[in-house]
Amino acid sequence: MKFQDIEMAYDFVSFGQQFMNHAYISRKTGETYYVSELGDSDELPDDIDDLDIYIAIPDKRELNLGKNLVFDFVSQYLPNDYDQVSDIFRSRGAYSRYKDLLERRGLLNDWHAFEEDARKKRLMAWCKENDIHFT
Repeated sequence: MKFQDIEMAYDFVSFGQQFMNHAYISRKTGETYYVSELGDSDELPDDIDDLDIYIAIPDKRELNLGKNLVFDFVSQYLPNDYDQVSDIFRSRGAYSRYKDLLERRGLLNDWHAFEEDARKKRLMAWCKENDIHFT
């Protein structure tokens, strides 16, 4: 199995609202199955619930890549703005306002690189924890 395929499944699962999209990997074949509440899903094997054979791909929340990651970044790159970012995340539309702040500080590209690096590391760690081998 290629890591790129795992990343693609992760992106699918993380897109949209939580629990809207699911992806499963066969531990035996490496085949990936996609399921969406919006339709256009793969036909699932009858034994998809067998955890010895299939594993569900985690989303960004399960890998702690949501708000916690924001505050990891802020601690390193914007420590003087920590309270302001905390205030931003107390109401709806927080990510948009957070990215506006990063844009004003000239750190938006740094944020994207930080986020991508964390995503890859945590997804690789998840694979290792679940004995999923990739190339």
